[in-house]
Amino acid sequence: MYPILRFAAQMLKYRNAPRLGLLDTHVSHHRCWPWDLDPWIELNNGRTLTLYDLGRIPMAMRTGLGDVLRAQGWGITVAGNSTRYRKRIRAFERFEMRSRCIGWDARFIYTEQSMWKGEDCANHILIRSAVTSSKGIVPPAQVLEALGYDGPTPDLPDWVQAWIAADATRPWPPKP
Repeated sequence: MYPILRFAAQMLKYRNAPRLGLLDTHVSHHRCWPWDLDPWIELNNGRTLTLYDLGRIPMAMRTGLGDVLRAQGWGITVAGNSTRYRKRIRAFERFEMRSRCIGWDARFIYTEQSMWKGEDCANHILIRSAVTSSKGIVPPAQVLEALGYDGPTPDLPDWVQAWIAADATRPWPPKP
């Protein structure tokens, strides 16, 4: 089940937080609750993806993207991701989540998020998102214009470019 109450709490907590620059990092703190666990009493991998919403959506609100989406009647959707798991997050452990936009290309916006236990990174995700309208994908250049962003276009890191290239070779639709 989606963590609606936790999501609402995060949105309330950050509703008056200072604005973030488009490429700044949003930091939030969370706890692994019993309903987040798998049979091995650690944070479930699927739940990890859901919990990343608790960082990504408040980050979007703080950058002004949420206001632009509402004003334009646009939506946003995850169009792909790659996750690396390295440390377990166990029941009742607290962790810090870091979320930041790392760049864009002609179709997608790329966000990097990570969960930290002290100095140790527990997991890390690359999210490819698409802003959508009734006509399909809204080019990031149009989104940036609506945001009033006139800063530099960052180069996507090599590892992100390699992931994009590798994903482009993946057959779609998959073979039955």
